[in-house]
Amino acid sequence: MSSIKRAIQVLDLLARKGGLGVRAVAQQLTLPVGSVHRLLIDLADEGVVERNTEGAWQLSYRLLAITDLQLDGVAFPRLARPFCESIAEKTSETVNVNVLSGEGCVCIDKVRGNENMLLDWRIGARGPLYCGGSAKAILAFLGEADQQRVLEQPMTTFTRYTITDPGELRAELARIRKRGYSIDNQEVVVGVFCVGVPIVDRLGRPVGAISISGPTPKAPGAAIQPQVDLLNEAASTVSKRLGYGGQWPPQQAGERALATSTT
Repeated sequence: MSSIKRAIQVLDLLARKGGLGVRAVAQQLTLPVGSVHRLLIDLADEGVVERNTEGAWQLSYRLLAITDLQLDGVAFPRLARPFCESIAEKTSETVNVNVLSGEGCVCIDKVRGNENMLLDWRIGARGPLYCGGSAKAILAFLGEADQQRVLEQPMTTFTRYTITDPGELRAELARIRKRGYSIDNQEVVVGVFCVGVPIVDRLGRPVGAISISGPTPKAPGAAIQPQVDLLNEAASTVSKRLGYGGQWPPQQAGERALATSTT
């Protein structure tokens, strides 16, 4: 069997079964463990597979760009798309859906409102977790260990508003958890304001976020709550359809697990 056929088998298995360990992949495909391990490493080098926070292998959202962004079979955009269209129509702003991918996030869907400003955040684009509305909404609700890994990495300053000090960023993440949504006021692009809310899986782990972006002069300021309400309705509904049954806004992943284990 050629390496290309093996790669397709692995990708197909991960698409159907989700996160799997090397031995599980090898067993289900009746392939040598060593061969599967080398193949996964090669696929990871190309950015089409990645390890999740539990160390299991899963598909990367870079495949969206490679496959001409065929989103119909992907849960997030399929579930979130009606909300994105509705929110964009109601706010006249751009609505983005991002997913957690390794230690960054990837834009997997985008609906433009009536606003003439074109925001250069393409579907398939990847960004860090420490700045941006969707990114910080994800990071704030990750477990402590995952947050620490992000905070220990070098942080690029995109604008003079980008938070790159670990202490300041921790305080910002605490504020996000307290209010349930993130604010990006020109942290990535000067003149762009963004508010984001996390989307969580059945275990309450943040796996993505939905956000509204627009030009800073039209940022809602004190009137931000209507936008937050729209985002919360969308995020909570999508999270429920992904199997989440907990409180909203959700708790930090590690705190939720600890609370569950002590009851």
